[in-house]
Amino acid sequence: MLAPKPEIRIAANAEELSRAAAAEFARRTKEAAQRKGLVTVVLSGGSTPKNLYSLLASEQLLRAQLPLCQMHFFWGDERHVPPDHPESNYRMANEAMLTSLPVPPANIHRIKSEYQDAKQAADEYEQQLRHFFQLQAGEFPRFDLVLLGMGPDGHTASLFPGTAALHERERLVVANWVAKFNAYRITMTVPVLNQAACVIFLVSGEEKAEMLRAVLCGDRAELYPSQLIRPVNGALLWLVDRAAARLLSEED
Repeated sequence: MLAPKPEIRIAANAEELSRAAAAEFARRTKEAAQRKGLVTVVLSGGSTPKNLYSLLASEQLLRAQLPLCQMHFFWGDERHVPPDHPESNYRMANEAMLTSLPVPPANIHRIKSEYQDAKQAADEYEQQLRHFFQLQAGEFPRFDLVLLGMGPDGHTASLFPGTAALHERERLVVANWVAKFNAYRITMTVPVLNQAACVIFLVSGEEKAEMLRAVLCGDRAELYPSQLIRPVNGALLWLVDRAAARLLSEED
């Protein structure tokens, strides 16, 4: 099955981008809950998602739309740091959103990135996914909603240019060695992200403009890993602000 062409929506600025993302988040999670009674969401790190999380936590009209008791939260990637570390993706999402919402603790599925061995953390998270989704050998989970960002080098989650994880086709989660950081990152793999019912990229800022155009218009996935994310049977939405979209043409 061919991956659908991505939809690109341009917001006036970073604040409007967060509001558009919040509305989309609320709509899609509510629809998933009504359709199947349980909602699985993959959260992302970064400053743009942080603004989205804060909005979802603080605005009552948005909160009221979220099927919180039916929602399960996962993470697309994590730095190899303890959960209370300033660089922890879990800590950011927890402080910005989850501690302010009545989410059952059992519905929060973080990566145990405090383990000394990053591969152990990846293996355990993969087993957690297999158990939660009741997967058979060779099967991949299907998340209802995956939030992703795009780095200035074109990476997404912790799928960095030139790293081994880009070629993984069987594992759900891997410890990916990133040489420029001299560290491992724990990340979901491309096949997992591409099985999602909906993937939303959030991209903000003028400094992302050149890379955004390269990712959306080029064909160099080894250099720009974000290009690898093309859900095979789901929606792909790029929510970007006008500053990030300044080099895109109407044909893109």
